[in-house]
Amino acid sequence: MTEDNPGVLVFPPLLFSICVLAGLILHFTMGVHAAFPMWVRLGGVALGIASMAFAWWAQRVMRAAGTNIHPGQPTTAIVEQGPFAHTRNPLYLSLTLLFVGIGIALASPAFLALLLPFVAILRWGVIAREERYLDAKFGDTYRSYKARVRRWV
Repeated sequence: MTEDNPGVLVFPPLLFSICVLAGLILHFTMGVHAAFPMWVRLGGVALGIASMAFAWWAQRVMRAAGTNIHPGQPTTAIVEQGPFAHTRNPLYLSLTLLFVGIGIALASPAFLALLLPFVAILRWGVIAREERYLDAKFGDTYRSYKARVRRWV
């Protein structure tokens, strides 16, 4: 890597936005709805809200640690506090849970069908590149963190 960043395939919020837009287009053009009871759909709303709160927490912890949030900028520290003590990727986990929450709230199989491509691109186009970058930049410090904390949960 010639630049001090992981060289992710796509900016994760952009990937999320593209997948949400595609999911909404599929949802409204196909018109297929799952028979989710209202309490399940409200659970999707709650999951979405909780995921946004989790992302906010992770961003605050990253800022407090003095490292960059944007994957196109250099990482200056391995953050191990807050949500990073439980998952190495709380922001990506948050995006994934928000995506699921929206799909459940819409009761949309078409929307939820895009979950797999979203997670696959996130996993191999973003997270794998970040992991290689962090390993090369921080070495044993990152490997020790990686051994203690799971990628997702």
